[in-house]
Amino acid sequence: MPVKILSVDDEMDLELLLTQYFRRKIRKGEYEFVFAHNGLEALTMMLKHPDVEIILSDINMPEMDGLTLLAKINEMRNPALKVIMVSAYGDMGNIRQAMNNGAFDFATKPIDLDDLSVTIEKAIEQINYVHKMQVEHQQLESLKTDLAVASEIQQAILPQVFPPFADLVDKLDIAASMTPAKEVGGDFYDFFRIDDNHIGFSIADVSGKGIPAAIFMAVSRTLIRATGMGGKSPSDCLTYANKLLAAESVDCMFVTVFYGIYDVSTGHISYCNAGHNPPYILKSDGSVMEFPMSKDPMVGAIDCISYHAEEIDLEQGDTLVMFTDGVTEAMNVSFEEFGEQRLVDVLKSAHPESCDSLVESIKKEVAAFTEGAEQSDDITILTIKRK
Repeated sequence: MPVKILSVDDEMDLELLLTQYFRRKIRKGEYEFVFAHNGLEALTMMLKHPDVEIILSDINMPEMDGLTLLAKINEMRNPALKVIMVSAYGDMGNIRQAMNNGAFDFATKPIDLDDLSVTIEKAIEQINYVHKMQVEHQQLESLKTDLAVASEIQQAILPQVFPPFADLVDKLDIAASMTPAKEVGGDFYDFFRIDDNHIGFSIADVSGKGIPAAIFMAVSRTLIRATGMGGKSPSDCLTYANKLLAAESVDCMFVTVFYGIYDVSTGHISYCNAGHNPPYILKSDGSVMEFPMSKDPMVGAIDCISYHAEEIDLEQGDTLVMFTDGVTEAMNVSFEEFGEQRLVDVLKSAHPESCDSLVESIKKEVAAFTEGAEQSDDITILTIKRK
């Protein structure tokens, strides 16, 4: 597309001068000139030709002078529209005022067309740069919108209704929270009914950040849920998930997972920890017990390996507290980590009435510790209490 240039001058000879000097660029389709003879006519021409990008405007004109026209153009707030002011050499006061009011450059009469050509090329460079920035800004705005939608979708796929099982409210309490560090996160939690007496549950942390982690998160959650709802043991479930994820993993992505099956009637938990943070049990007497460290690697990192199940029991009043490293590795402005000991102290002093209040207590303490510091990782918590 040619660069469209509007020349505004009450001297008719300038039209012939410009079209003659720039005839080659006009023929090649690089430049296109339109003409007006005062400011009012120029505004009318701009309505007819909204794609004008450069305006050559005389300062001294009848009906509306160049300075007034410049003020009207400024009101349009179009950064890609460049104004080059033209006036007599002795009119430097008005030229200076025009430059102070936002003109791109100026030329003095009699016009040096070689110099004007250089000035126009310089203006075109600036216009192209502005257009490029506008395109990139539009792309960023589009990406921002897409991320906002992705964030809503990601939150929507996580269980949000608490308590989740109306017929089990007298037997167990469940609460969870996932706060992503960016628009979308790589953490997830999940729980689902396997049969009348068994609940499958998981918490996980995908390597990396942003959109790739969010996609891997969605795939991992769906795979573990679908396999777990089939009744497979935790070890078989993660072994199968690992086989599929390792075969399709891009950029060596992996996920740490704690997956367990809870027996509602007995409080028995069969679980498998694939490289995830060991959970805690907040006992009914206020003491805290930590699970042993994981013996198995992350899911999706190594193909053709088997995972191993462990077992533990929740006594009445005990609460299983699971979390991702976004909790313990949350840093304050002094780059100190929240740490496991602070988490244990929160659990010991919480005396929660419900799992929801326990989750909120942990989040509140982490937020108070990191106040003023940017959240560096997703913060996810899942709690299950045997009533």
